[in-house]
Amino acid sequence: MMDWSDRHCRYFHRLLSRHALLYTEMVTTGALIHGDVERHLRFNAQEHPVALQLGGSEPADLAHCARLGEQWGYDEININCGCPSERVQRGAFGACLMAEPKLVADCVKAMVDVVAVPVTVKHRIGIDRQENYDFVRDFVGTISEAGCKTFIVHARNAWLKGLSPKENREVPPLRYELVHRLKRDFPQLTICINGGIATTEQVQAQLLQVDGVMIGREAYHNPWWLASWDEALFGAQGHGVSREEVELQMCDYMVQQSVQHGTAFSAIARHMLGLRHGLAGSRRWRQVWSDHRLKALLPHEVMALAHNSLEQAA
Repeated sequence: MMDWSDRHCRYFHRLLSRHALLYTEMVTTGALIHGDVERHLRFNAQEHPVALQLGGSEPADLAHCARLGEQWGYDEININCGCPSERVQRGAFGACLMAEPKLVADCVKAMVDVVAVPVTVKHRIGIDRQENYDFVRDFVGTISEAGCKTFIVHARNAWLKGLSPKENREVPPLRYELVHRLKRDFPQLTICINGGIATTEQVQAQLLQVDGVMIGREAYHNPWWLASWDEALFGAQGHGVSREEVELQMCDYMVQQSVQHGTAFSAIARHMLGLRHGLAGSRRWRQVWSDHRLKALLPHEVMALAHNSLEQAA
């Protein structure tokens, strides 16, 4: 979810579900150690609960960054051992770390030793054409001994060569049964599943086998789905707001961010372009919100134009 689940996206998603745990995009240890910490770690208090996902492979660096994450108020620190991109591989982290479980264990222990919030691991079921269940079982077993109690498992292998990151999300087959088997073999651990899950019914079916479900692309492209989660999945009262009310709240937020940080509204609006997914006129509505010729207008004025386009399309 690099460049997708930034703080503006998470603020938007929190308007739709009060209970879902939100994750940051992956932040590398180098970016935090050598870059602008505030730019990478600043978030809105409304986002809680929110987890910081780190990318790195040096135990001391990860410990330092985990401590920063806790100081900034994140509720969980997650290490990414699932990203297959070549850029990430060049940094010796992401999915290639699955080949070095002892190093990952050292990284986890270094973080667990310095923070009180949970340290979790996001990973794949295997790398390249390694399809033996023992591989992922031993990986989880080794890391759990270092103090990690929660594993978020993308139920596909990561092919480190020959596939793009996009293809790595689609070409390697989904093997949910391996994640289910992990839960049976490690009943004391929290095992969450990720990959290809796009309906409430699919989530509910998975929750009969594992402890949690992580949703990525579908939550981004069809965000209104989140509006049903509190009631359907958490047994809580729904938020009771309409798409239009959420859009208006986002306009207020865009104005606030412009005043406080000089953020262009287009950098925020891009995250809500799926809000009317599947509805009549949604294409024209998206076009208005994406029209850079309107960048000089206030967000509320753009919203009015977008809804005029809906009326004209009706």
